[in-house]
Amino acid sequence: MRHDPLLALLSDKQDISGKTRKRDQDKGCALAGKSTLNRLELTPLDADAASRYKKIVADPEGMDDLLVDLFLEAHETAPAEIILDVDATDDPLHGNQEGRFFHGYYRSYCYLPLYIFCGEHLLCARLRKADQDGAAGTVDELAHIIRRIRLSWPETRIIVRGDSGFCREDLMAWCEAHSVDYVLGLAKNSRLKAAIAAEMTEARSQYEVTEQAARVFRDFRYRTRTSWSCERRVIGKAEHLTKGENPRFVVTSLSTKDRDARALYEELYCARGDMENRIKEQQLALFADRTSTHEMRSNQLRLYFSSFAYVLMQTLRRLGLNGTSMARAQCDTIRLQLFKIGAHIRLSVRRVRIAFSESYPYAELFRQIMQRLQRIPLRC
Repeated sequence: MRHDPLLALLSDKQDISGKTRKRDQDKGCALAGKSTLNRLELTPLDADAASRYKKIVADPEGMDDLLVDLFLEAHETAPAEIILDVDATDDPLHGNQEGRFFHGYYRSYCYLPLYIFCGEHLLCARLRKADQDGAAGTVDELAHIIRRIRLSWPETRIIVRGDSGFCREDLMAWCEAHSVDYVLGLAKNSRLKAAIAAEMTEARSQYEVTEQAARVFRDFRYRTRTSWSCERRVIGKAEHLTKGENPRFVVTSLSTKDRDARALYEELYCARGDMENRIKEQQLALFADRTSTHEMRSNQLRLYFSSFAYVLMQTLRRLGLNGTSMARAQCDTIRLQLFKIGAHIRLSVRRVRIAFSESYPYAELFRQIMQRLQRIPLRC
């Protein structure tokens, strides 16, 4: 890739052919090689003039802030309400990386990265060890993100949404103390199932009559015996399927005036499943799972690279693909159809000439997208 003139052109290199490089071994290579780029992974954050690797130092805090700033810039006006989805996933490891632990649920040695999305916008991708609770560190990440969002959107209502792995007292208490609403899955237990026993009987009766899945909801107040600091609103879903009973529970700070029990569960809580598609896009199509270096710090940097690749893809979808047949295309489809295109490149003193094949099947779509992007005003 050091020899790629298009990458050099996109990187604002004046000499995209690399002919004027000082050292003979670098001539013909306009871009840095892997040994230079690896300094980002090898250079410690406290590197000084005496450090061995000191030319390129990563700025994790700056990258965290940039993810939020790009999300804010994507909106012309402040929305009335936003929903922050939180989730954890596994990042399997196949070596002796730092922080390697066996996770019983995933049945493998892995990392346990934390993701926070708002719709299709990625706000946080934090690499974590797998020997801890799936919700560990969520309050700190949300505090940073929400504080930055409220500097620009002080009136925007914020709702945190997650599965039962994030139903923790510290998270709910923090949200309540900072005027942030939440909708979280709640793990079922004998007390909760007893609370919807009548509704479960009714759902079973409906199923026996129609032989179709039946749901009955109950809205009630609930408090654990020791772990919760106060009583909270809980939605119980009594559902009967072909395979039998399927009770589910959600705890929320939203009032009944905001949403009734059915709408809160079916329309608000269940919509969190789309976040899993975004995580799959990043891990499978943009190689977020290539955390093969020894140190967690350098593996976090690789996760940052994948995260910003996703942000670029999502921005292309929002600005260039909107209104086209690829408006909802996933990242791997965009890569295969719009990025990985065979072309003949010729360099001259004055210009770079790119000749595409006449048989390229997406030529008209490519032209349409380019016209859309060229109409976007540049921000200085």
